Amino acid sequence: METTALLSHTSAAAVVAYRGGQAITAGRLLDDAQRLARTLPPGKHVLNVCSDRYRFAVGLAACLITRRVSLLPSTHTPEVIGQMAAFAPDTFCLTDDARCDIELPQVLYAESPPQQSGAYVVPMIPAAQLAAIVFTSGSTGTPLPYEKTWGPLSRCILAGAPLLGLLDGRSHTLVGTVPAQHMYGFESTLLLALLSGNAFCAERPFYPADVAAAVEQVPRPRVLVTTPVHLRTLLTSEVRFPAVDLVMSATAPLAQQLARDVEDRYQTRLLEIYGSTETGQIALRRSAESIAWRLWPGVGLSTVNDQTFAHGGHVEQRTLMCDVIEIVGTDQFLLHGRTADMVNVAGKRSSFAYLNAQLNAIPGVIDGAFFLRDGRSGDTGVTRLGAMVVAPGLSVAALTGHLRQRIDAVFLPRPLLLVEQLPRNATGKLPQQALQGFAEQRLRRRERSP
Repeated sequence: METTALLSHTSAAAVVAYRGGQAITAGRLLDDAQRLARTLPPGKHVLNVCSDRYRFAVGLAACLITRRVSLLPSTHTPEVIGQMAAFAPDTFCLTDDARCDIELPQVLYAESPPQQSGAYVVPMIPAAQLAAIVFTSGSTGTPLPYEKTWGPLSRCILAGAPLLGLLDGRSHTLVGTVPAQHMYGFESTLLLALLSGNAFCAERPFYPADVAAAVEQVPRPRVLVTTPVHLRTLLTSEVRFPAVDLVMSATAPLAQQLARDVEDRYQTRLLEIYGSTETGQIALRRSAESIAWRLWPGVGLSTVNDQTFAHGGHVEQRTLMCDVIEIVGTDQFLLHGRTADMVNVAGKRSSFAYLNAQLNAIPGVIDGAFFLRDGRSGDTGVTRLGAMVVAPGLSVAALTGHLRQRIDAVFLPRPLLLVEQLPRNATGKLPQQALQGFAEQRLRRRERSP
Protein backbone atom coordinates (compact mmCIF):
# COMPACT_ATOMS: atom_id res chain seq x y z
CA MET A 1 0.00 0.00 0.00
CA GLU A 2 1.41 3.36 -1.06
CA THR A 3 1.93 5.81 1.81
CA THR A 4 3.37 9.29 2.34
CA ALA A 5 4.78 10.66 5.59
CA LEU A 6 2.71 13.23 7.45
CA LEU A 7 5.89 15.30 7.91
CA SER A 8 9.14 15.37 5.99
CA HIS A 9 11.08 16.80 8.95
CA THR A 10 13.79 14.30 9.77
CA SER A 11 14.13 14.90 13.52
CA ALA A 12 11.93 15.78 16.47
CA ALA A 13 13.99 18.95 16.99
CA ALA A 14 13.36 20.26 13.47
CA VAL A 15 11.37 23.49 13.50
CA VAL A 16 7.96 23.19 11.86
CA ALA A 17 6.30 26.44 12.98
CA TYR A 18 6.76 29.80 14.70
CA ARG A 19 4.28 31.54 16.98
CA GLY A 20 5.13 35.00 18.22
CA GLY A 21 8.65 34.38 16.92
CA GLN A 22 9.07 31.27 19.11
CA ALA A 23 10.00 28.02 17.40
CA ILE A 24 7.75 24.95 17.59
CA THR A 25 9.33 21.61 16.79
CA ALA A 26 8.06 18.74 14.69
CA GLY A 27 8.12 16.52 17.78
CA ARG A 28 5.84 18.97 19.60
CA LEU A 29 3.40 19.05 16.69
CA LEU A 30 3.13 15.25 16.60
CA ASP A 31 2.71 15.08 20.39
CA ASP A 32 -0.03 17.72 20.26
CA ALA A 33 -1.73 15.90 17.39
CA GLN A 34 -1.72 12.58 19.23
CA ARG A 35 -3.07 14.25 22.36
CA LEU A 36 -5.86 15.97 20.44
CA ALA A 37 -6.69 12.77 18.54
CA ARG A 38 -7.43 11.02 21.83
CA THR A 39 -10.00 13.67 22.80
CA LEU A 40 -11.99 13.93 19.56
CA PRO A 41 -15.63 12.74 19.55
CA PRO A 42 -16.76 9.84 17.33
CA GLY A 43 -17.76 11.90 14.27
CA LYS A 44 -15.75 11.28 11.11
CA HIS A 45 -16.12 14.75 9.56
CA VAL A 46 -14.43 17.77 11.15
CA LEU A 47 -14.97 21.45 10.42
CA ASN A 48 -11.61 22.88 11.49
CA VAL A 49 -12.05 26.64 12.00
CA CYS A 50 -8.97 27.26 14.16
CA SER A 51 -7.65 30.69 13.21
CA ASP A 52 -4.20 29.97 14.63
CA ARG A 53 -2.41 28.16 11.79
CA TYR A 54 -0.47 25.90 14.17
CA ARG A 55 -3.64 24.75 15.91
CA PHE A 56 -5.23 24.16 12.52
CA ALA A 57 -2.19 22.03 11.59
CA VAL A 58 -2.49 20.03 14.80
CA GLY A 59 -6.18 19.48 14.05
CA LEU A 60 -5.41 18.35 10.50
CA ALA A 61 -2.72 15.96 11.72
CA ALA A 62 -5.07 14.52 14.37
CA CYS A 63 -7.69 13.93 11.68
CA LEU A 64 -5.21 12.23 9.35
CA ILE A 65 -3.93 9.99 12.15
CA THR A 66 -7.47 8.89 13.06
CA ARG A 67 -8.74 8.73 9.43
CA ARG A 68 -11.13 11.62 9.93
CA VAL A 69 -11.95 13.99 7.08
CA SER A 70 -11.46 17.77 7.25
CA LEU A 71 -14.30 19.78 5.69
CA LEU A 72 -13.11 23.03 4.11
CA PRO A 73 -16.00 25.24 2.92
CA SER A 74 -15.24 28.67 1.47
CA THR A 75 -17.22 30.50 4.17
CA HIS A 76 -18.71 29.80 7.59
CA THR A 77 -22.04 31.58 7.25
CA PRO A 78 -25.03 30.01 9.06
CA GLU A 79 -26.44 28.89 5.70
CA VAL A 80 -23.23 27.13 4.71
CA ILE A 81 -22.88 25.53 8.16
CA GLY A 82 -26.41 24.18 7.77
CA GLN A 83 -25.44 22.74 4.41
CA MET A 84 -22.35 21.12 5.97
CA ALA A 85 -24.53 19.50 8.64
CA ALA A 86 -26.87 18.18 5.96
CA PHE A 87 -23.93 16.93 3.88
CA ALA A 88 -22.32 15.10 6.82
CA PRO A 89 -24.63 14.84 9.87
CA ASP A 90 -21.79 13.60 12.10
CA THR A 91 -19.76 16.81 11.56
CA PHE A 92 -18.34 18.55 14.61
CA CYS A 93 -16.46 21.84 14.82
CA LEU A 94 -12.88 22.16 16.05
CA THR A 95 -12.29 25.74 17.18
CA ASP A 96 -9.77 27.77 19.15
CA ASP A 97 -12.31 30.52 19.93
CA ALA A 98 -14.35 30.10 23.11
CA ARG A 99 -16.94 32.51 21.61
CA CYS A 100 -17.38 30.51 18.42
CA ASP A 101 -21.06 30.67 17.41
CA ILE A 102 -21.06 27.93 14.77
CA GLU A 103 -24.11 25.79 15.38
CA LEU A 104 -22.44 22.39 15.39
CA PRO A 105 -21.17 20.24 18.26
CA GLN A 106 -17.90 21.92 19.26
CA VAL A 107 -14.49 20.84 20.48
CA LEU A 108 -12.47 23.72 21.94
CA TYR A 109 -8.76 23.40 21.24
CA ALA A 110 -6.96 23.30 24.59
CA GLU A 111 -3.29 24.20 24.91
CA SER A 112 -1.10 21.89 26.96
CA PRO A 113 2.53 22.07 28.08
CA PRO A 114 5.09 20.32 25.89
CA GLN A 115 5.36 16.62 26.58
CA GLN A 116 8.31 14.35 25.99
CA SER A 117 7.17 11.31 24.08
CA GLY A 118 9.28 8.33 23.08
CA ALA A 119 11.02 7.88 19.77
CA TYR A 120 10.25 10.30 16.97
CA VAL A 121 8.01 8.29 14.64
CA VAL A 122 6.29 10.15 11.82
CA PRO A 123 2.92 8.61 10.89
CA MET A 124 2.64 7.27 7.35
CA ILE A 125 -0.67 8.17 5.72
CA PRO A 126 -2.11 5.90 2.99
CA ALA A 127 -2.10 7.62 -0.38
CA ALA A 128 -5.72 6.57 -0.96
CA GLN A 129 -6.94 8.01 2.35
CA LEU A 130 -9.52 10.78 2.03
CA ALA A 131 -7.89 13.75 3.75
CA ALA A 132 -10.24 16.64 3.06
CA ILE A 133 -13.35 17.70 1.22
CA VAL A 134 -13.20 21.22 -0.18
CA PHE A 135 -16.23 23.09 -1.42
CA THR A 136 -16.91 25.60 -4.16
CA SER A 137 -20.05 27.71 -4.41
CA GLY A 138 -22.17 26.09 -7.11
CA SER A 139 -24.39 27.96 -9.54
CA THR A 140 -27.43 27.15 -7.38
CA GLY A 141 -25.76 28.49 -4.23
CA THR A 142 -25.28 25.00 -2.79
CA PRO A 143 -21.60 24.21 -2.08
CA LEU A 144 -20.20 21.53 -4.38
CA PRO A 145 -17.87 18.99 -2.69
CA TYR A 146 -14.51 17.88 -4.09
CA GLU A 147 -12.67 15.04 -2.40
CA LYS A 148 -8.93 15.38 -1.78
CA THR A 149 -7.01 12.21 -1.07
CA TRP A 150 -3.63 12.31 0.66
CA GLY A 151 -1.55 10.90 -2.19
CA PRO A 152 -2.47 13.49 -4.85
CA LEU A 153 -2.29 16.30 -2.28
CA SER A 154 1.22 15.22 -1.36
CA ARG A 155 2.29 14.83 -5.00
CA CYS A 156 1.08 18.35 -5.76
CA ILE A 157 3.20 19.82 -2.97
CA LEU A 158 6.28 17.71 -3.66
CA ALA A 159 6.15 18.54 -7.37
CA GLY A 160 5.74 22.27 -6.72
CA ALA A 161 8.32 22.81 -3.98
CA PRO A 162 11.35 22.57 -6.34
CA LEU A 163 9.70 24.97 -8.81
CA LEU A 164 9.32 27.46 -5.97
CA GLY A 165 12.95 27.01 -4.89
CA LEU A 166 11.98 25.63 -1.49
CA LEU A 167 14.05 22.44 -1.58
CA ASP A 168 17.47 24.08 -1.56
CA GLY A 169 18.62 22.61 1.75
CA ARG A 170 17.56 25.62 3.83
CA SER A 171 14.53 25.88 6.13
CA HIS A 172 12.25 28.56 4.73
CA THR A 173 9.53 30.16 6.85
CA LEU A 174 6.14 30.73 5.21
CA VAL A 175 4.13 33.74 6.41
CA GLY A 176 0.58 33.71 5.05
CA THR A 177 -2.05 36.44 4.87
CA VAL A 178 -4.57 33.86 3.65
CA PRO A 179 -6.44 31.41 5.91
CA ALA A 180 -5.45 27.76 6.13
CA GLN A 181 -9.05 26.78 5.40
CA HIS A 182 -8.86 28.13 1.82
CA MET A 183 -7.38 25.79 -0.82
CA TYR A 184 -4.53 28.20 -1.64
CA GLY A 185 -3.70 28.73 2.02
CA PHE A 186 -4.15 25.03 2.77
CA GLU A 187 -1.59 24.08 0.14
CA SER A 188 0.85 27.01 0.23
CA THR A 189 1.05 27.95 3.90
CA LEU A 190 0.53 24.58 5.55
CA LEU A 191 1.04 21.46 3.44
CA LEU A 192 4.00 23.08 1.70
CA ALA A 193 5.75 23.47 5.05
CA LEU A 194 4.82 20.05 6.41
CA LEU A 195 5.78 18.09 3.30
CA SER A 196 8.91 19.95 2.20
CA GLY A 197 10.72 20.25 5.53
CA ASN A 198 10.06 23.98 5.88
CA ALA A 199 8.23 25.97 8.59
CA PHE A 200 5.15 28.17 8.78
CA CYS A 201 4.04 31.16 10.82
CA ALA A 202 1.07 30.46 13.12
CA GLU A 203 -0.33 33.99 12.82
CA ARG A 204 -2.41 35.26 9.89
CA PRO A 205 -1.61 38.99 9.70
CA PHE A 206 -3.90 41.27 7.73
CA TYR A 207 -2.92 44.94 8.04
CA PRO A 208 0.43 46.09 6.59
CA ALA A 209 2.01 46.77 9.99
CA ASP A 210 0.94 43.32 11.22
CA VAL A 211 2.27 41.62 8.09
CA ALA A 212 5.61 43.39 8.47
CA ALA A 213 5.78 42.45 12.16
CA ALA A 214 5.01 38.79 11.44
CA VAL A 215 7.71 38.64 8.77
CA GLU A 216 10.21 40.37 11.05
CA GLN A 217 9.70 37.79 13.82
CA VAL A 218 10.67 34.74 11.76
CA PRO A 219 14.14 33.82 10.50
CA ARG A 220 15.28 34.04 6.89
CA PRO A 221 14.82 32.82 4.27
CA ARG A 222 11.27 34.18 4.47
CA VAL A 223 8.37 33.57 2.09
CA LEU A 224 5.30 35.81 2.03
CA VAL A 225 2.22 33.91 0.81
CA THR A 226 -0.41 36.47 -0.11
CA THR A 227 -2.83 37.89 -2.69
CA PRO A 228 -2.86 40.78 -5.17
CA VAL A 229 -5.10 42.89 -2.94
CA HIS A 230 -2.71 42.52 0.00
CA LEU A 231 0.26 43.33 -2.21
CA ARG A 232 -1.39 46.50 -3.49
CA THR A 233 -2.17 47.54 0.10
CA LEU A 234 1.42 46.88 1.20
CA LEU A 235 2.82 48.96 -1.65
CA THR A 236 0.60 51.93 -0.84
CA SER A 237 1.39 51.82 2.88
CA GLU A 238 4.31 53.60 4.51
CA VAL A 239 5.23 50.65 6.69
CA ARG A 240 8.90 49.70 6.63
CA PHE A 241 9.00 46.13 5.40
CA PRO A 242 11.69 43.63 6.45
CA ALA A 243 13.62 41.58 3.91
CA VAL A 244 11.57 38.85 2.25
CA ASP A 245 13.21 36.24 0.03
CA LEU A 246 10.19 35.14 -1.99
CA VAL A 247 6.64 36.37 -2.51
CA MET A 248 3.87 34.02 -3.65
CA SER A 249 0.55 35.33 -4.94
CA ALA A 250 -2.71 33.70 -6.01
CA THR A 251 -6.56 33.93 -5.93
CA ALA A 252 -6.76 36.62 -8.64
CA PRO A 253 -4.74 37.67 -11.72
CA LEU A 254 -1.74 39.83 -10.87
CA ALA A 255 -0.99 42.80 -13.10
CA GLN A 256 2.55 42.64 -14.49
CA GLN A 257 3.33 46.19 -13.36
CA LEU A 258 2.24 45.37 -9.81
CA ALA A 259 4.53 42.33 -9.86
CA ARG A 260 7.42 44.48 -11.05
CA ASP A 261 6.70 47.07 -8.37
CA VAL A 262 6.74 44.39 -5.67
CA GLU A 263 10.04 42.93 -6.86
CA ASP A 264 11.59 46.38 -7.11
CA ARG A 265 10.34 47.64 -3.75
CA TYR A 266 11.26 44.53 -1.75
CA GLN A 267 14.22 43.35 -3.84
CA THR A 268 12.80 39.87 -4.14
CA ARG A 269 11.24 37.36 -6.53
CA LEU A 270 7.49 37.10 -6.98
CA LEU A 271 5.94 33.86 -8.21
CA GLU A 272 2.26 33.70 -9.11
CA ILE A 273 0.34 30.46 -8.61
CA TYR A 274 -2.50 29.26 -10.82
CA GLY A 275 -4.99 26.59 -9.87
CA SER A 276 -8.50 25.95 -8.66
CA THR A 277 -10.33 24.32 -5.79
CA GLU A 278 -11.00 21.34 -8.03
CA THR A 279 -7.43 20.79 -9.27
CA GLY A 280 -5.25 22.37 -6.63
CA GLN A 281 -2.16 24.23 -7.83
CA ILE A 282 -1.19 23.35 -11.40
CA ALA A 283 1.00 26.18 -12.75
CA LEU A 284 3.18 29.16 -11.87
CA ARG A 285 4.95 32.08 -13.51
CA ARG A 286 7.31 34.87 -12.56
CA SER A 287 4.79 37.57 -13.42
CA ALA A 288 7.28 40.43 -13.64
CA GLU A 289 9.08 38.66 -16.48
CA SER A 290 6.55 36.53 -18.33
CA ILE A 291 2.83 36.31 -19.07
CA ALA A 292 3.10 32.58 -19.86
CA TRP A 293 2.29 29.97 -17.22
CA ARG A 294 4.37 26.82 -16.69
CA LEU A 295 2.53 23.66 -15.70
CA TRP A 296 3.35 21.46 -12.71
CA PRO A 297 5.26 18.28 -13.68
CA GLY A 298 2.92 15.62 -15.06
CA VAL A 299 -0.05 17.97 -15.46
CA GLY A 300 -1.42 18.51 -18.95
CA LEU A 301 -4.08 20.62 -20.65
CA SER A 302 -6.29 19.70 -23.60
CA THR A 303 -8.97 21.61 -25.46
CA VAL A 304 -12.28 20.19 -26.67
CA ASN A 305 -14.90 22.45 -28.31
CA ASP A 306 -13.28 25.61 -26.89
CA GLN A 307 -13.24 24.12 -23.40
CA THR A 308 -9.96 23.43 -21.62
CA PHE A 309 -9.46 20.44 -19.34
CA ALA A 310 -6.67 19.73 -16.83
CA HIS A 311 -5.50 16.17 -16.30
CA GLY A 312 -2.55 14.06 -15.21
CA GLY A 313 -0.06 14.51 -12.40
CA HIS A 314 -1.78 15.14 -9.09
CA VAL A 315 -5.11 16.15 -10.72
CA GLU A 316 -7.44 13.40 -9.50
CA GLN A 317 -9.87 13.52 -12.41
CA ARG A 318 -10.13 15.25 -15.78
CA THR A 319 -11.35 18.71 -14.80
CA LEU A 320 -12.94 21.49 -16.82
CA MET A 321 -11.17 24.80 -16.21
CA CYS A 322 -13.47 27.82 -15.94
CA ASP A 323 -10.98 30.05 -17.73
CA VAL A 324 -10.20 31.13 -21.28
CA ILE A 325 -6.86 29.37 -21.87
CA GLU A 326 -4.54 29.40 -24.87
CA ILE A 327 -2.13 26.46 -24.95
CA VAL A 328 1.24 27.62 -26.33
CA GLY A 329 3.42 24.58 -25.64
CA THR A 330 3.51 21.17 -24.03
CA ASP A 331 3.84 22.70 -20.58
CA GLN A 332 2.92 26.37 -21.11
CA PHE A 333 -0.25 28.38 -21.61
CA LEU A 334 -1.66 31.90 -21.59
CA LEU A 335 -4.59 32.92 -19.43
CA HIS A 336 -7.15 35.30 -20.95
CA GLY A 337 -9.68 35.48 -18.11
CA ARG A 338 -12.56 33.47 -16.74
CA THR A 339 -15.26 32.13 -19.03
CA ALA A 340 -17.86 33.62 -16.69
CA ASP A 341 -15.85 36.85 -16.67
CA MET A 342 -16.83 37.92 -20.17
CA VAL A 343 -19.25 40.81 -20.52
CA ASN A 344 -21.15 42.02 -23.60
CA VAL A 345 -22.37 45.62 -23.70
CA ALA A 346 -24.11 46.94 -26.82
CA GLY A 347 -22.54 44.20 -28.91
CA LYS A 348 -19.00 44.83 -27.67
CA ARG A 349 -17.16 42.22 -25.64
CA SER A 350 -14.67 42.66 -22.85
CA SER A 351 -13.87 40.97 -19.55
CA PHE A 352 -14.05 42.05 -15.94
CA ALA A 353 -10.37 41.15 -15.61
CA TYR A 354 -9.41 43.60 -18.36
CA LEU A 355 -11.73 46.36 -17.12
CA ASN A 356 -10.50 45.94 -13.53
CA ALA A 357 -6.88 46.05 -14.70
CA GLN A 358 -7.49 49.34 -16.51
CA LEU A 359 -9.26 50.81 -13.50
CA ASN A 360 -6.53 49.81 -11.06
CA ALA A 361 -3.81 51.15 -13.37
CA ILE A 362 -5.07 54.72 -12.89
CA PRO A 363 -2.63 56.67 -10.68
CA GLY A 364 -4.17 57.21 -7.26
CA VAL A 365 -6.46 54.16 -7.36
CA ILE A 366 -5.78 51.86 -4.41
CA ASP A 367 -8.44 49.28 -5.23
CA GLY A 368 -11.35 49.05 -7.62
CA ALA A 369 -13.68 46.63 -9.36
CA PHE A 370 -16.41 46.60 -11.99
CA PHE A 371 -19.63 44.72 -11.38
CA LEU A 372 -22.80 43.80 -13.24
CA ARG A 373 -25.74 45.87 -12.09
CA ASP A 374 -28.75 43.67 -11.24
CA GLY A 375 -28.40 41.59 -14.40
CA ARG A 376 -30.12 43.50 -17.21
CA SER A 377 -32.00 46.77 -17.05
CA GLY A 378 -35.74 46.28 -17.32
CA ASP A 379 -37.06 44.96 -20.62
CA THR A 380 -34.35 46.56 -22.72
CA GLY A 381 -31.97 43.64 -22.38
CA VAL A 382 -29.05 46.04 -22.02
CA THR A 383 -26.25 45.00 -19.69
CA ARG A 384 -25.38 47.69 -17.15
CA LEU A 385 -21.98 47.99 -15.47
CA GLY A 386 -21.07 49.75 -12.28
CA ALA A 387 -17.78 50.14 -10.43
CA MET A 388 -16.57 50.74 -6.90
CA VAL A 389 -13.26 52.46 -6.33
CA VAL A 390 -10.99 53.24 -3.39
CA ALA A 391 -9.17 56.37 -4.55
CA PRO A 392 -8.64 59.06 -1.92
CA GLY A 393 -8.11 62.41 -3.57
CA LEU A 394 -9.78 61.52 -6.88
CA SER A 395 -13.29 62.55 -7.91
CA VAL A 396 -15.81 60.57 -9.91
CA ALA A 397 -15.33 62.99 -12.79
CA ALA A 398 -11.55 62.58 -12.73
CA LEU A 399 -11.80 58.79 -12.64
CA THR A 400 -14.30 58.78 -15.49
CA GLY A 401 -11.98 60.97 -17.51
CA HIS A 402 -9.11 58.52 -16.98
CA LEU A 403 -11.31 55.58 -17.92
CA ARG A 404 -12.39 57.27 -21.15
CA GLN A 405 -8.74 57.19 -22.17
CA ARG A 406 -8.45 53.48 -21.40
CA ILE A 407 -11.71 51.69 -22.27
CA ASP A 408 -14.52 51.95 -24.80
CA ALA A 409 -17.22 54.38 -23.71
CA VAL A 410 -19.90 51.64 -23.65
CA PHE A 411 -18.09 50.08 -20.67
CA LEU A 412 -17.93 53.27 -18.57
CA PRO A 413 -19.49 52.40 -15.20
CA ARG A 414 -22.81 53.90 -14.16
CA PRO A 415 -22.68 54.38 -11.26
CA LEU A 416 -19.08 54.83 -10.21
CA LEU A 417 -19.04 54.73 -6.42
CA LEU A 418 -16.20 56.04 -4.25
CA VAL A 419 -15.83 53.84 -1.15
CA GLU A 420 -13.39 53.40 1.72
CA GLN A 421 -12.90 49.70 1.03
CA LEU A 422 -14.31 46.93 -1.13
CA PRO A 423 -16.25 43.98 0.32
CA ARG A 424 -13.47 41.44 -0.21
CA ASN A 425 -13.52 38.09 1.54
CA ALA A 426 -10.69 36.57 3.59
CA THR A 427 -8.68 35.65 0.48
CA GLY A 428 -9.20 38.99 -1.25
CA LYS A 429 -11.81 37.75 -3.70
CA LEU A 430 -14.80 39.84 -4.74
CA PRO A 431 -17.88 37.75 -5.57
CA GLN A 432 -20.24 39.59 -7.92
CA GLN A 433 -23.09 39.08 -5.45
CA ALA A 434 -21.12 40.87 -2.73
CA LEU A 435 -20.35 43.80 -5.05
CA GLN A 436 -23.94 44.06 -6.21
CA GLY A 437 -25.35 43.95 -2.69
CA PHE A 438 -22.84 46.48 -1.37
CA ALA A 439 -23.54 48.81 -4.29
CA GLU A 440 -27.30 48.63 -3.82
CA GLN A 441 -26.90 49.49 -0.14
CA ARG A 442 -24.81 52.53 -1.04
CA LEU A 443 -27.26 53.67 -3.70
CA ARG A 444 -30.27 53.31 -1.39
CA ARG A 445 -28.43 55.24 1.30
CA ARG A 446 -27.63 57.98 -1.20
CA GLU A 447 -31.27 58.19 -2.33
CA ARG A 448 -32.43 58.62 1.28
CA SER A 449 -29.90 61.38 1.97
CA PRO A 450 -31.35 64.94 1.82
